[in-house]
Amino acid sequence: MKWLKGMGLLLISNILIMITLSLTVPIVINVILPMFGIDVRGSVDLSTLVWAAMFGFGGAFISLAFSKQMARAMLNCQQITHPRSRAEQVIYGSVQEIAERLHITMPEVWVYDAPDPNAFATGPSKNNSMVAVSTGLLQNLREDEVKAVLAHEMGHVYNGDMFATTVLAGLMNTFVYYIAMWVRRFFAERDQAALGFGLSLVLQIIVSILASIVISWFSRQREYGADAFAAKVYGKESMISALRAIDRWVNRAQFEYSTQDALATMKISGQTGGVMSLFSTHPPIEARIAALEHL
Repeated sequence: MKWLKGMGLLLISNILIMITLSLTVPIVINVILPMFGIDVRGSVDLSTLVWAAMFGFGGAFISLAFSKQMARAMLNCQQITHPRSRAEQVIYGSVQEIAERLHITMPEVWVYDAPDPNAFATGPSKNNSMVAVSTGLLQNLREDEVKAVLAHEMGHVYNGDMFATTVLAGLMNTFVYYIAMWVRRFFAERDQAALGFGLSLVLQIIVSILASIVISWFSRQREYGADAFAAKVYGKESMISALRAIDRWVNRAQFEYSTQDALATMKISGQTGGVMSLFSTHPPIEARIAALEHL
């Protein structure tokens, strides 16, 4: 039943997005643009929108479906099924305890080899997910801080952040594809296919950049929500202490987060600040601590 409910929510989300686009696009084409002397009626049909949605949502949800497998393939990690040390017992026991409290299927628990104290959660649903922590997290944080980080990741799982991010990415991708396809068709019908192809590529890049700003903003809001969840589970002081410990390690080691990290949006800590703050997947540590202190 839970699987059917998840599939139903997925279907309803896609249908609602398609309906929204189907209603707004004709209004823009038939009412708003002609008010400014731009008449493109007859240049766009529903098939363009359908193809854009198929490309936009198809890729996003395929990535979600195989997110656990892709994460494991990108990391040197080992699954914990029977804890053999105190550290493994803390990790496994904390995830198990929180899952039981939330009445969800216990996620797979993994440890991956990396020097930075970090962790992430992924998976297609809250009943089909994985939580992974780095060896650096176990080596540099106290037991109560590790538990707080695990609660943070379980917050992502329980809140359905992976699914919500996928829906947003699919919506953004659909707009990107739709605009590119519409421009190509518009100019192709006027015997300017080469010009249309070039303009569509430029617009695709520009709109993709704008879409990434929206997705990054949403990613930052997810972190605040997961921090608040951890505070409810183990207390805000443990989560604040964990964030400070991570920040101290990053500053002491002068660690540079990779801009090519495909798992960056999933992790508890990542690149923040600077002129590229609009594209940061994580809020500054100070802002996260301030939000926790005001809970």
